[in-house]
Amino acid sequence: MSQHTVSIRDAKAHLSELAERVAQGAQVVIAKHGKPTARLVPVHAPRKPIELARLQALTRGMVRQPESDGQAVRRLRDQARY
Repeated sequence: MSQHTVSIRDAKAHLSELAERVAQGAQVVIAKHGKPTARLVPVHAPRKPIELARLQALTRGMVRQPESDGQAVRRLRDQARY
């Protein structure tokens, strides 16, 4: 991922160009009087919603465990101890 620094003045003048660069994966640091003050970074893609029907179809065939997770952890812990 590339990164470069621009002044606030240049950022104002070329904001749409900078936004396009950032959308393509670059990072832009905005500096005021030579000191970094802000960073433009790409936004992560939104997560896809879970399709309930597909999730139910996937879990429908799973075997139910005979004990709770807490009971299983205690059993495994105690078996390892003794």
